[in-house]
Amino acid sequence: MTNEKITSLDVAKMIGVSQSAVSRVFTPGASVSNKMQDKVLKAANELGYRPNMLARSLNTGKSRIIGLVVSYLDNQFYPNVLESLSSKLQESGYHILIFIASNITKNLDQVLNEILDYQVDGIILASVELSSVISKKIDATGIPVILLNRSLDNKRFSSVTSNNYLGGKQIANFLIKGGHRKISHIAGNEKASTQRDRETGFIDGLKENGVDLFSREIGNFALEEASLATRKMFSSIDFPDAVFVANDHMAFAVMDVLRMELGLKIPEDVSVIGYDDVKISSWPSYDLTTVRQPINNMIDRTVSLLISQLEASKPAKQIKIDSELIVRSSAKIPIINFNKRS
Repeated sequence: MTNEKITSLDVAKMIGVSQSAVSRVFTPGASVSNKMQDKVLKAANELGYRPNMLARSLNTGKSRIIGLVVSYLDNQFYPNVLESLSSKLQESGYHILIFIASNITKNLDQVLNEILDYQVDGIILASVELSSVISKKIDATGIPVILLNRSLDNKRFSSVTSNNYLGGKQIANFLIKGGHRKISHIAGNEKASTQRDRETGFIDGLKENGVDLFSREIGNFALEEASLATRKMFSSIDFPDAVFVANDHMAFAVMDVLRMELGLKIPEDVSVIGYDDVKISSWPSYDLTTVRQPINNMIDRTVSLLISQLEASKPAKQIKIDSELIVRSSAKIPIINFNKRS
């Protein structure tokens, strides 16, 4: 038994073809006949040959690796995003390296340096807030960058989001049609574009119907902070009859406090609406009315945008995709115009 490493040249010699023919078989998108592909793969399996992707990246200048930066994974929305994104990129011949970064400038700056050390072809930033300093650093690299579920005023970066403004407005209209007037909001991270857009649409929707926001607290997209915000919001005898929570992750904490600690009934005493439509939202214990972010569509557009910039040098583009209000039992349902969804 030998420890000598099997190379593409060994495979080529075994079946009597050129080394370049073997390389083409293992190069995504390369032109090769089915007959040649079958022949090469059979020989490679017999010899135990595996292509050296790092060596190839040095030769081609392309690693076919995408750096994915996420700020947190405890929100149930993001594991689904990561799974779909990884699968879609693999279909296109790319792979992802995942980096976890807080939205603290120092930490994000460190992560950015690590990403660049891996010679990634592109970067996807999922729910990461960028300072002007870090934006300039990324821009200076010349590497294509896509913001997923975030947007910037800087149009040099591509972004893909749901239409958060419209989603917030839909929620306001739904609650008002359900007979609510003491309508409150538990906000997420106030630096996040998603939070700002959702709240702006929500407030505009209330104003258009002649209703003022009853009260507001901040949950920062975190369970414990959302729980604290709920206790504070409902500490008065005159509490809200409806609450829009900036995402489902926080909404679960809000519902638990309302029912388990404060003894309130949902939606009889207070209606609760979230945003995202993660899988747990449909569980009978929550049955949360929420705005569904079109994850599959968002992922498709993100990958398409990234590849168009990588392979065709297309300019940056900002995309907003309409969302759908999913009506369940956590909020009073207006008599007309809305259908309950599972």
